[in-house]
Amino acid sequence: MAQQKLRKQETLAMRKRLIGQSCRLFYSDDPVKIVRARGQYLFDENNQRYLDCISNVHHVGHCHPKITEAAAAQMDLLNTNSRFLHDNIVLYADRLAASLPEKLCVFYFVNSGSEANDLALRLAQQFTQHQDVIVVDHAYHGHLMSLIDISPYKFRKLAGQKEWVHVAPLPDTYRGIYRETHPNPGQAYADTVKDLIEDVHKKGRKICAFFAESLPSVGGQIILPQGYSAKVAEYVHSAGGVYVADEVQTGFGRVGSHFWAFQLQGEDFCPDIVTLGKPMGNGHPLACVATTKEIADAFTANGVEYFNTFGGNPVSCAIGLAVLDVIKEEDLRGNAMTVGAHLKDLLTKLQTRHQMIGDVRGVGLFVGLELVKDREQRTPATECAALVVKRLKEEDRIFVSTDGPWESVLKFKPPLCFSMEDAELVAQCIDRILTDVEAKRLELEKEDI
Repeated sequence: MAQQKLRKQETLAMRKRLIGQSCRLFYSDDPVKIVRARGQYLFDENNQRYLDCISNVHHVGHCHPKITEAAAAQMDLLNTNSRFLHDNIVLYADRLAASLPEKLCVFYFVNSGSEANDLALRLAQQFTQHQDVIVVDHAYHGHLMSLIDISPYKFRKLAGQKEWVHVAPLPDTYRGIYRETHPNPGQAYADTVKDLIEDVHKKGRKICAFFAESLPSVGGQIILPQGYSAKVAEYVHSAGGVYVADEVQTGFGRVGSHFWAFQLQGEDFCPDIVTLGKPMGNGHPLACVATTKEIADAFTANGVEYFNTFGGNPVSCAIGLAVLDVIKEEDLRGNAMTVGAHLKDLLTKLQTRHQMIGDVRGVGLFVGLELVKDREQRTPATECAALVVKRLKEEDRIFVSTDGPWESVLKFKPPLCFSMEDAELVAQCIDRILTDVEAKRLELEKEDI
């Protein structure tokens, strides 16, 4: 029997009745009902096409035929509990190992980035026999209770900060305590972590881990200053802790020049644990923790078996292998580097035309455009950012969203098949909208006079 098709208003009414209201939709005032997708495009029930600048999950493009074929072929053959011996999981682990520094050679497969970060926390605590964690401000690491506890973005709205969680300043050279004019912001921000470790020790506590996104996203599409991670790792290791790099949003070539965003910090830096997620399965639930043999051995030594029923199952790993194939065959890293640089250049040129653009930052197809009311004061233009998002959707059928502590940063994390033409369209539409906004602002100022 063909699946029943509902009209948009019926779907909305059923969702309101059946789905928890804290599960919010994009464009909740006027949501779009998406029924199919291909590449960087989404289509609604009226066959209207939208350009997707949001879906960093669909890494190689929506409904890529090679991914679909791999999933269907393996599903038709076998999918079973991950505790049965199977080729796919070891072949996939071997491929991942080849992309990572040599010391990151042991893998645990799970189903989501949240699961990966929760397991990373367990590994770190078991290895160090300490509990305390340092995180950066505005961080988000997942929706499990353990991760809400180490995500300032969430816990500040809920029960508050636990005594074993310590928050370091976000290394933001645009809005942070050390800005772009500082001679060495990487060292300066790393020293805030060193000071925090000393404070923790004064309280008689011990550091388990420093936990950070390789490129903080919720914090506002932040590019960490050079030298920061290596120096932080040095301080954390001296305190007996480990460095956990959260690559759930930024891995698998999004930055273009490297396969992993942590590699932007230089060849002398390697995390002790790396968590992988969203782009791994191109929309299929697949995630992973990569770590060292020493940490894995300590986890095994606790005598408690670890298993994950679905993590690393044959279908998931077949999809993961296909994603790696597509990234390589279609040179999506090269595309991310070329198109991302073009998008950033176009937005930077807009900055010379629009005083509301305070900062343009990013690498590869991880780009942020920060809007301000006043460039000198860097006052966040939250309402304007929301208006730009709304108008891009309604007038141009382009999906963009906001991030940052004040939701004043337009963020771009599209599928890696995003094109030069797509970048130019986005820039043209933002230019038109900001021109209109600024003209209306001038009219209001004249009326006030």
